[in-house]
Amino acid sequence: MSRITQELIVTTAEALIERTEKSEVTLSQIADELHITHAALYKHFKNKQQLWTAVAKSWFERMISEQIILDPIDPADPTERLHDWLWAFANAKKRAYRENPKMFALNTQYVDDHPLVLKEVLHNAYRFVDDLMDYGDPGFERAEAILSAFAVFTLPSFKDTWNLPDYEERFERIWRLIEKGV
Repeated sequence: MSRITQELIVTTAEALIERTEKSEVTLSQIADELHITHAALYKHFKNKQQLWTAVAKSWFERMISEQIILDPIDPADPTERLHDWLWAFANAKKRAYRENPKMFALNTQYVDDHPLVLKEVLHNAYRFVDDLMDYGDPGFERAEAILSAFAVFTLPSFKDTWNLPDYEERFERIWRLIEKGV
């Protein structure tokens, strides 16, 4: 029997969600899959909300953040690097949607139902922007504002616009609007 860890629980929950195509997988179903008691899950997660947040964060990191590949010869200018990262971020979201629309929708549904989770899911993205631009902002307000400006390229409610022919042109227009303020 495998050692039960938070990572194993999250992986198991994701597999069940994908297999059942429902975001309402129960803790009992996860425990049964792991051959442990329902109560044993609480040794690793304080409550069900904490587990589902971990699942959403794990999926986001794997399917979005880890897929952002910048040119190894990155521009030295942090503003140019930010532009390239935002473009890669937008395209990673689009790719995740295309590759697994059901899991994308289920994660979206969870975050929509629990809007405060979005800040946790985007924490590493905020940190990346903050570090790159050397803001030193402990609350990541500037990074959050920058990502918010590009919501039309990252929020699932806009997914139907992601394949329009002017996609890149619209991205560049928004970039030019905010570039001087970053």
